[in-house]
Amino acid sequence: MSKFWHGTALAVSLSFMASSALASATHPLDGMTKEEYTIVVKTLKTADKLSDDGLFPLIEIVEPSKDFVLSWKKGEKIPRTARAVIKDGGKFYDATIDLNAEKLLSHDVAAGQGMILFDEFIGAMGLALSDERMIASLAKRGLTPDDVFCLPLTAGNFGVKEDQGRRLLKAPCYMNPTGSNFYALPIEGLFSVIDLNKNEVIDVVDIEVVPLPKDGWGYTDAEIEARYGLRKKNKPTIITQPSGNNITIENSVISWDMWRFHIRTDKRPGVVLSQIEVNDQAKWRSVLYQANLSEVFVPYMDPSEAWQWRTYMDSGEYGFGLFMSPLRPKVDCPAYATYMPARIHSDRGEAIEIPDAICIFERPKMAPAWRHFEIFAQSEISQIPAEGRAATELVVRYASEVGNYDYLIDYVFNEDGKINVQVGATGLDAVKGVAAVDVKSPTAEQDTRYGTLIAPNLVAPNHDHFFNFRFDFDVDGRDNTFFETKLVAQELPKESKRRSIWKPVMTWPKTEDVAKYRVNPSDPAMYHVGNMNVESGLGHKPHYMIMSENGVAYSPLDVENDMPIKRNAYIDYTYWVTPHDPKQRYAGGEFAFQSDGTDTLATWVKEGRSIDYKDLVVWYSMGFHHVPHMEDWPVMSTMWAGLTLAPFNFFDHNPAISIRTPE
Repeated sequence: MSKFWHGTALAVSLSFMASSALASATHPLDGMTKEEYTIVVKTLKTADKLSDDGLFPLIEIVEPSKDFVLSWKKGEKIPRTARAVIKDGGKFYDATIDLNAEKLLSHDVAAGQGMILFDEFIGAMGLALSDERMIASLAKRGLTPDDVFCLPLTAGNFGVKEDQGRRLLKAPCYMNPTGSNFYALPIEGLFSVIDLNKNEVIDVVDIEVVPLPKDGWGYTDAEIEARYGLRKKNKPTIITQPSGNNITIENSVISWDMWRFHIRTDKRPGVVLSQIEVNDQAKWRSVLYQANLSEVFVPYMDPSEAWQWRTYMDSGEYGFGLFMSPLRPKVDCPAYATYMPARIHSDRGEAIEIPDAICIFERPKMAPAWRHFEIFAQSEISQIPAEGRAATELVVRYASEVGNYDYLIDYVFNEDGKINVQVGATGLDAVKGVAAVDVKSPTAEQDTRYGTLIAPNLVAPNHDHFFNFRFDFDVDGRDNTFFETKLVAQELPKESKRRSIWKPVMTWPKTEDVAKYRVNPSDPAMYHVGNMNVESGLGHKPHYMIMSENGVAYSPLDVENDMPIKRNAYIDYTYWVTPHDPKQRYAGGEFAFQSDGTDTLATWVKEGRSIDYKDLVVWYSMGFHHVPHMEDWPVMSTMWAGLTLAPFNFFDHNPAISIRTPE
């Protein structure tokens, strides 16, 4: 490992290790406390189920049953069970621990491989540069190990027989950065293949010597000032709350305006929101039992040997919670926001606190929640202004930096009963080194066959960003039904002066195997979850619609025969509906690392379970296709995709009418 990266890795590994003393759990869905992580390690060691070399890809709370949580009252005893995935002696184990009794409940061989460990990641960086084949290949390019760092990446699963039973990473290399950009100087056509089980480099693939990029392309103020100059200093635009905010946080329960919900952080999905309820005229009504990110899939569209395996499952293989980063006031969030830490664990099972990993803030929408200007109320002597109310919303935000990309996840609560879920992608394009310096270069056509030349000697390959969210609906209770409401053209009598109208026609799937839908603008439809056992105003049944926004992203990828796509076949539809199953939490399967596609959302639904009047989970897939362009470099503007959950005959009237007129 280069001296540069040895020091950097050490700094990263120690930066968040301090964890303050934390109180005991106060809610059944609370995340793990510092003391509980200690109990997990102690209990496994006492039971002789953890060696001194044992590591933890994952420790997480095992949620009590929904029956228990929904009947639990504040102050009552809380059962606490943890699940630990352990790597020990080259094997993976799956254990459960009773935290209250400090007792091992189960310890079995795991059904797959756990997420990447930080120790594995750092160790692989050193292995890649210590191999004599790599040293020789670097020498061909005029480089030494001290000049470069190698970036271990998950290798996926392509059904290759000799790869079965291995734990593989592939490590392409970069020249050490000359400034802030760690990805601007790739050493193309060269990578190591590392078997983590054997802790050795099993191959060094040296395809060809490609000209090395020369420009470090930094993006700090000083670097941009030196290259282009900065814009003139503008007068600041500031939103303040001089009287304080309207947010109440009691332990892990957040209340704001008409909303309340529980919040925690898990290592794999990041933020998990639970028991989302809305106050309707002094009555608390349930909307969602739980909402969280399920999986992130980023496949690259370059079939070359150095790129075809780059098909990352960013949440299941790496962990969105693990890579949550501290949020910067005035950049990521308003200065007046409330900041919360994220609590996860180290490879050794010790509690880690990432400071300021979640921000919670109100913001004006700079638009009315509603308004009406009544022309008939005006007169020559009296001008009556428009009646209206200013809209404000609550944002819960976190950011995960998985390699070169930064992802922002927003849950936005509105005063009219809507919830927006937004994903923002920014950071840096992954780039490959090429010979072309402009589009007129002799190699430009070949170099840009699967990507865009965005800087001299740098092509950014085409790729996708897919996100799947898990929404466990409890619309006014647990027995819900999923509906598709199409806008169907109606035949009209000959005497009608109109020749075309449409009418909403509602249908509902009875089993999960048919409850999958693609959004098609040419075939308009609404999709919603309702409770047919409850009546709202005028005898309607309360529903919540799931409204697609700008994140519908289908592709011609083959979910049957292309192994990486098969592992993530949920991308083939926007909506999937399953009955609630506490063991089915992630659309890409419980063990994503080198998974084979047999444990995924697309395979679960083949069972054909009933979803009629059931406790339902709706899985929503969204994303965007990324064809890079020069404006993406050296750092790309944030691209947003999202959806809206909106009440439909849930309230007796517009709930936003009770917002006060601004002073």
